[in-house]
Amino acid sequence: MMKKTIKPILWLALLVILIFFPKLFGVYYTNVFVTFAIFATYAVAVNVLLGYTGLLSFGHAMFFGAGGYGTALALKHIDGLALMPAIGIGFLAAMLLALVLAPLVTRVSGTAFAMIHLAFGQLFYILALKLRHITGGEDGIGNFPIPAFTIPGLISIPLKGDPVNFYYLAIVIMGLSLWLMWFFTKTPFGQIQVGIRDNEKRIDYLGYKIPQTKAIIYVVSGAFSGLAGCIYGLFHNLVSADGSLGAMISFSPIIAAMVGGVGSFFGPIWGTAVFQVIEELTHRFTDRVELVMGVILILVVMFAPSGITGAVNTMKMKWHAYTASKAKMEKTS
Repeated sequence: MMKKTIKPILWLALLVILIFFPKLFGVYYTNVFVTFAIFATYAVAVNVLLGYTGLLSFGHAMFFGAGGYGTALALKHIDGLALMPAIGIGFLAAMLLALVLAPLVTRVSGTAFAMIHLAFGQLFYILALKLRHITGGEDGIGNFPIPAFTIPGLISIPLKGDPVNFYYLAIVIMGLSLWLMWFFTKTPFGQIQVGIRDNEKRIDYLGYKIPQTKAIIYVVSGAFSGLAGCIYGLFHNLVSADGSLGAMISFSPIIAAMVGGVGSFFGPIWGTAVFQVIEELTHRFTDRVELVMGVILILVVMFAPSGITGAVNTMKMKWHAYTASKAKMEKTS
């Protein structure tokens, strides 16, 4: 009964903090939090494949980049385009890319699935560098127009040059994305995901079509990765090959999921938060952030392979077992 009461209070407290975050912590930490929200959503989208379906992708940056480039190109070349349609174009670009690749990649699994995505990821990275007349090459697409968020006849909220307004837009979109992915994992279809991860042959025996099921999950993961890429591009007013399609953009959500806990929906969010804090602290002393993150990843793999959420759950189980045994001893004495 107490848990049911505490949960709504905690969610309400979180909502209040999010609403007043810019006033409480200032512009700098507001921008840091926007970055965290973007990469947390991206990590959860990757974990929909990795943690819930058992499919490891080493090239998910191609969807992240497709979303960013789709939105940036639309805003650059379509005069008078509104903000939400531009974000929708980036979202659809990532979704269409996932739909094109799904018939090929969903027929393989394991190492083959991981490596084919590494190859595709590098292919799109090279294409972004070579097609300078479209993508801007190494310079990328920058300083493109960012229209105000408008509801015709009601409001018009400027975003460019106003980090507080952009914060509220990003938090609403990322929060809604996280809720939709969470809801997706809680549906009966989400249970099939877990079944494919744990015992693919049994799910096939039950009559479910494995490649088609994987394709749906794959498209969902790619589309929300692209949405995160859209907001990231708008946030920096820049989309580039290294910033949106680089190898570290593919590996960072995997590392966050491993640190936070691959088997948990909220694990990648905790992992992203840990790395965001570590990055902020490390930058004060050295530029070798990747080295510090690599050491932390090694320590997690060696001593807490199930991540933060796994370690917390293990401690909870041990505590419950201890309290149960203690209560039993008191009854017998």
